[in-house]
Parts: sequence; structure tokens; C-alpha cells
Amino acid sequence: MLQTQATTAPLLEVNNIEVIYNHVILVLKGVSLTVPKGGIVAILGANGAGKTTTLKAVSNLLHAERGEVTKGNILFEGEEIQSLSPSELVRRGCIQVMEGRHCFGHLTIEENLMTGAFTRKDGRAAIAQDLEKVYSYFPRLKERRKSLAGYTSGGEQQMCAIGRALMSKPSTILLDEPSMGLAPQLVEEIFDIVSNLNMKEAVSFLLAEQNTNIALRYATYGYILESGRIVMDGEAKTLRENEDVKEFYLGIGGEGRKSFRDVKHYKRRKRWLA
Repeated sequence: MLQTQATTAPLLEVNNIEVIYNHVILVLKGVSLTVPKGGIVAILGANGAGKTTTLKAVSNLLHAERGEVTKGNILFEGEEIQSLSPSELVRRGCIQVMEGRHCFGHLTIEENLMTGAFTRKDGRAAIAQDLEKVYSYFPRLKERRKSLAGYTSGGEQQMCAIGRALMSKPSTILLDEPSMGLAPQLVEEIFDIVSNLNMKEAVSFLLAEQNTNIALRYATYGYILESGRIVMDGEAKTLRENEDVKEFYLGIGGEGRKSFRDVKHYKRRKRWLA
């Protein structure tokens, strides 16, 4: 399940950012991460750790929730992007698939997919070609193309949300909790498709995921967030073999361990103080 080797040139860089909501609530503290071209990078951690906020900081969706990046910077393809609108980011090739899918329930699956091509200016023929490509990755969507999205399953809606993102011809997809609410078999199917898109279409992924087990099987690199700080990062294989990660995130218990706070022995990388 390993992806093609990512190139060393960073596609996305998040440098020591701090995020505050409502001018007073500090949510992220000194978060830094890198997504290389062709990589699948996972942001891991419990609910409320700051995973979704990190993605929204990159995609500039914080202002809708009265949040803002108050320190640090974010670079996409070498250029700072904090001042860009979400639609401008989509045009540049960076798009977020929101937690909970957010399909347009009153539109058909195909109409939902076509909304992803709204910012494109390369003509109907190219859009039609990409629609067929999406159907080749998601054959179930082709079967349900005329069905109202609101009456499809959670798995089909997740496929629709990813397919809609693909219709914008992205180089990078920010994928928020793709496994949420889905049966294990469907989760495997979704991640297999993500892997195929990474290998065959050269789409890079930054995904936020509570299901650490499956995320580390498909990702090339991972960052673990805790209370808005990155407390550990490394190659996916290294994280899978780490004893603390195995016990507290993969559910593989160690002998005699009772409290995460008492036993975790790794050193926090206090980049927010750098």
C-alpha cells in the first residue's frame, strides 16, 4: 500500500502557525508541517486536537468561524497564501474536502460533481473527460449519477465529495476525517481510491484522521497533534512501530501501562517556542 516516492520539493509548508478564534481562544500553537509533491501526509490525534483547524488554516476557511492565523505563515508552491480567498486557492490547485461530506442534498450526484468544475475555464470537452475519469475511480457514483445526493449512503456521499474535488483538477486535496461514520469495508475502499489517485493522478493529500491505524497504513508521513501542538512526527512506518503510538492511538496495549500522561516517554518538539 506504499505510494510512489514523493519528490523532495515541498508543495505545501505550514510554518509555526498560531490560530486564535474569537480573538481570545488559542487553538493551534506553533504548528509546522510539510507536504511534499506526490506525498500522502496524515495529521493524527483525538477529537479536538486541532486537526480540522489546521486544514482550515491552509484552505483559508477560518474566517467563516471567526478564526484567524495570527502568527507564522503558510506556503503553497513557494508562495504565501494567507491573503488568498478559498476560491483562489482552488484555482491554484488546493481544495478541501470538508468533514461530514457536505454534498448538496437536493442535487443529483452528477450535478454535485459538476459543481467542482465551476472555476475551470478549459471547456466542456475537458470537463466531460474528467467526469468520466471520476466515474472510472468511483464506479458506484456512475450507477447513482441521477440519484439525489441526499438519498445516497454515507460512503457514496464521501465518494461524491472527493470526486467533486477532483473535478477542479487539484494538485493537493485536504481531506478531513474521510472515515467518519463509515463501515470498515467502505473506509478501506475510500483509502484505496485515495492511494490510486495519489499514484496515478499525482494528487498530493493532507488528511486529518482519527483512525490512526488506517491512516498510517496509507500515508507516507504523519504528524500527531495534541491540544493544538505537534507532539510527534515521522515516517508512517516509524510511527506505526512506536510503542506509545501503538498503545494510545492504535489500541495495542503495553504491559503495566495505565496513564498516557504518566508513561509517554517521547520528547515534545516545542517548535512553538522556536
